[in-house]
Parts: sequence; structure tokens; C-alpha cells
Amino acid sequence: MGRRCMVLSASMGAGHDTVAAELARRLRAAGHDVLVRDVLALLPPGAGPAVRSFYRFTVRHAPWLYELIYAVFLAPGPAEAGPAEASRGAAPARGRLDVSPMAALAEKRLAALVRSWRPDVVVSTFHLAGQVTGRMRRRGTLRVPSAVFVTDFALHRAWLEPGNDAFLCVSEAGARTARALTGRPAAAPGPVVPPGFDRPPRSEAWAERLARAGGGRPPVLLSAGAWGVGNGLQATAGALAGRGFLPVLLCGRDARLRRRAARAAGVLALGWVDDMPGLMSAARLLVDNAAGQTSVQALAARVPVIGYRPIPGHGAVGVRRMAAEGLTVYASGVAELLELAERLVRPGPEREGRVERGAAVFRDDAARLVAGLGAPPAGDPSAEPEAGQPCA
Repeated sequence: MGRRCMVLSASMGAGHDTVAAELARRLRAAGHDVLVRDVLALLPPGAGPAVRSFYRFTVRHAPWLYELIYAVFLAPGPAEAGPAEASRGAAPARGRLDVSPMAALAEKRLAALVRSWRPDVVVSTFHLAGQVTGRMRRRGTLRVPSAVFVTDFALHRAWLEPGNDAFLCVSEAGARTARALTGRPAAAPGPVVPPGFDRPPRSEAWAERLARAGGGRPPVLLSAGAWGVGNGLQATAGALAGRGFLPVLLCGRDARLRRRAARAAGVLALGWVDDMPGLMSAARLLVDNAAGQTSVQALAARVPVIGYRPIPGHGAVGVRRMAAEGLTVYASGVAELLELAERLVRPGPEREGRVERGAAVFRDDAARLVAGLGAPPAGDPSAEPEAGQPCA
């Protein structure tokens, strides 16, 4: 029998909403009812847009400030709570700054939404949403199981509110961290990407467009996220063009960046791309700076990924974590970037090995685990669901 599943996301860039939409699609396909809501809309009027604008400003124009915020409020430290301390209801460790005050501002509206829609399970794809649900679970004001789908490879403290019933992570290393720091069940189903990215068929339209633009040069995607964020994007594109590649700069919704990049010789600058599976089917490589959705979409599409010049905070940690786990490679300078690019665009064992390691991160269906949280045992539909039951 279908369940009622509430998915909480946040319109911070596009990645969290993309994951939420795909989880919702999978859950509906399995026969469940789904309600998707933006946690920023549950904050007091004006607060959500202010949070989004502040984050966008800092990562684009004051990366040093975001780096400081990440170091003080988010980055895990040696004094983090272990499993014995982090049981449900545990207080933050001594000396640890609380990262959750804003979560209290959304609790009242979420409680009203839960009362009206009556979900069987709630899953969050953004850390603020997970803080809200975890706090409510600890106090008993949310009486249905709550899961957190951690979209980042870098599990900063804001993700790890131990009041939640389970954590779903993009890698086994992330799941181990979540278990150790919260004392709660954690699984590693892998990233959530739409089905079109899994071995996408070759797009002749994109292949022809890239061939016209590059004159036979191997196309290398250069990701800047939905907001066109990155350090030295045009310099990186120029270096790739000078070495004989066709850099395809993904400018997202930043029209100014696209106009500037389009004036550079040998560079193809694109705005928002609706057919990313098709584009990736015609690309040879992705240069990534955030360890976000574009990077995991490339892994699913069997496109090798090089991490280079990452954005500050969780982006830098995530890019290096992906490389440490063998999913990508990391270039510390332009010379290393160009050397790695030359090796990975060529067919052969190195490229194929990298592709297979990246694809292996997709282990299970996160939507199935969400739907099974707190569900009655199979074959016993009358059984009373147990709050906090581990994922099925």
C-alpha cells in the first residue's frame, strides 16, 4: 500500500531541488503520495530570500567570508560528539557553536503542514530542513519518522542533527561519519540523479554542435553551478583552449559570465542547459569545482571528473573528499589539470578504470529506503510502525 511521503528541499542553487524532484518522481512511480516543499518558505516572511541572497553573495563575491562561516559554524572538529554522546536528545558538545537557531523559526509552519497533510515519513534534502525535523523529533512534536538525504560528500555539522531517524549518504565514508557523529542508522545508497544520466545515448545534436564549435578538439565541460560561481573560470577555460581542448563553460543562469566567456577565443559558453544527459553524452571530461549535482551526474553518465579550484567551504572539502574516495581526481594546479585532462580524454585503461570507479558509487535506490522508513513489516499491513525503525 502506498505511503504519504513529504520531501523538504531548499532553493539554494539547483542541486537540492534536483534531488528532491527525483526522489519525488521515484516515490510516485512506486505508488506513493508525495508532497514537496521548500524549507525556506517555512521561515518567517522575507527570511528565506534573505538567507539565499546572503549565501549567493558570499560564495560569489566574498568567498573568504563563507570560508570563515564554514570553519566556525559547520566544519567538524575533534570535539564532535561520538555515538555515545549523540543519542537522541544529546546537547551540542561543550565549546561547539550551535548551528540550528534558524531551524526554530520554521518549526511552527512545518508542524502545521504536517498536521494538515499527515505524512507517514518526511525526508530532507537540505541541512536546514534536517535540523528542523530533527529538533521536532527530539521533542516529540514530529511523530513520524524523518530521514535526511545528505547531498554533500562533505558532511558538515549542519547535516548531522541526531534527532532524525536515519541518514542516507552519497558514499559509504559519509555513512560511517553520520553513524559515528549521530549514533543513528545511516546507509549509503549513493547519489540521486534522474534516470537519463545512466549511460545516456549519444546525442547527435550535441555532438554536431560541439564539433562545429571545436573543429575536432575534445570537448571538456567546465562547471560553475546554477549561479555561475567559481574562481578563475575564464582563466581555466583559456588554459584548456590553449592546450587543444574545447572548453565548454556551463554558466548556469549567470548571463554576465556567459557574455564575458563568449568573447574568449576557442571557448564555448553555455547558459542554463535543459538536456544535460545529451550534452554529457558528447563530452569527454568534466572539470568540477563544487562536488555537487553536476559532478555526480557526470559519474552516472560515465564521464571522468577532475576537481579543480573548488569553491570555498563545503565545496573545497567535498571536491577533495571525492578524490580521496577514488571517484574523481584532483588537480592542484593548472599544469596538473592539463596533464590529467590529456590522459583522461583518451580511450584506454586509465579512463575506463576511472569511469567504473565513479559509476560504482550508485548502489541503491534512496527512494526505496525512504518509503521503507518506519513501514509495517512486509506481509503485516496491520502492524504498528515503529518510530525510528532503521531503513528497510
